[in-house]
Amino acid sequence: MKHRICALALIGLCLLIAQAMPAAARPLRIVTSFPPSMIELYRKAFQQARPDIEVEFVQRKTTAAVALITGGERLEADLFWASAPDAFELLKLEGRLAPLAPRDTGTPPIVAGYPVNDPSGMYLGFALSGYGVVWNEAYLARHGLSVPQRWRDLTAPVYHGHVGISSPSRSGTTHLMVEALLQSEGWETGWAVWRQVGGNLATVTARSFGVAAGVSRGRFGVGITIDFLAQPTELDAGPVRFSFPEQKVFTPASIALLKDAVNGEAANAFVDFLLSVPGQLLLLDPKIDRQPIRPEFYADGATDGPNPFALGDEAATWSFDAGRSAQRYELINILFDEIITFPLSDAAEIWRTIYEVEAALLAAPDTDAAREVTRARALLAQMPFGETEAARLASEVKLVRVPRGLPASAEQTALTARIQAWTAQNLGEARAAAEAGRRHLVDRGRLPALRSGKAAP
Repeated sequence: MKHRICALALIGLCLLIAQAMPAAARPLRIVTSFPPSMIELYRKAFQQARPDIEVEFVQRKTTAAVALITGGERLEADLFWASAPDAFELLKLEGRLAPLAPRDTGTPPIVAGYPVNDPSGMYLGFALSGYGVVWNEAYLARHGLSVPQRWRDLTAPVYHGHVGISSPSRSGTTHLMVEALLQSEGWETGWAVWRQVGGNLATVTARSFGVAAGVSRGRFGVGITIDFLAQPTELDAGPVRFSFPEQKVFTPASIALLKDAVNGEAANAFVDFLLSVPGQLLLLDPKIDRQPIRPEFYADGATDGPNPFALGDEAATWSFDAGRSAQRYELINILFDEIITFPLSDAAEIWRTIYEVEAALLAAPDTDAAREVTRARALLAQMPFGETEAARLASEVKLVRVPRGLPASAEQTALTARIQAWTAQNLGEARAAAEAGRRHLVDRGRLPALRSGKAAP
């Protein structure tokens, strides 16, 4: 009996000791969407500065990283480190972030119309990202194309089949660009632009990195991307260039402390390093080539490209609402994929017909043909519902990123099916109108009956 009591006491003592010990039995774990080249530079530099802290990085696409943190089988991690502001807002809405005190970097609270740090104190900006186009000089010269100067230039018929982009459901970077246009232009106009850009796409790449790589290899001539993903050093083929459109858009890449972090002290040490002068200096390494958040780097002329702290009239004239973006995050992804990504070839063929008819009408007007292609264009500018209903659906239906092969909820499946049915009808009507316009010109001898080996219907 005495031995049994001693054994029980020993077990109890071990449990008390275990409870009293720090929970951090694993390395500092950082979930990030940044490429390995950037991760490795920061890993080495941080471990040189803090050899007492072991750090582990978990690299995922932004959308997959968010799912990893919010999903049923949550990954235990301490920090989230990524580019897309709306991903941080989504994690904040899900209650997955902990407060993070701002550091003294000398950065103004607003840069290019966008808050550098989360106003509610849940994440901090550490670098600035500029959105624009990456282009292949030889490709553009071969096809007689000019470099796009404005976002809307990509809707021009001359770019049909020459543009690449990644899907917002697979790239947080692309998601932010899609959402930014919807907010700056408005829901109806923004989607109309995206649908027409979609009609000009040569492909939708699986990852953000694939856009610049596709341009470099000459698969297409122009890609919609972010500055740091257009680095020639990351590519393995021909020369590419990156340029900002006339209205420049910069947003902060950020870092956040996760609510369930067990390495709070080590996590804050990494944040301190990231925002310090040595940490910011790493951003200028050619393997990273990003815009620091500290203004003194621009005063010294250490950076290339525009100074986001002195854009003036070149800056965006609107303020990005990250909260609104987060609330409808998955809905935007579903809409883009079901209406633009998946029916890519069908939409491209319809737009090709529209462009063909419109080119013929420039030479000689035809009222009947013009009426039909105008109707086709109007149909291809529509969406299944407006912004008000989109907000309602996003709040009422729990939409999540569903891993491939797994079923979605009944509500999400029903909403997706509704969008799919609408898209099929919309594209069918647009195709019929475009072909009717072409048929008018064929009947009048203005266009050939045969096109690409097919007889016109």
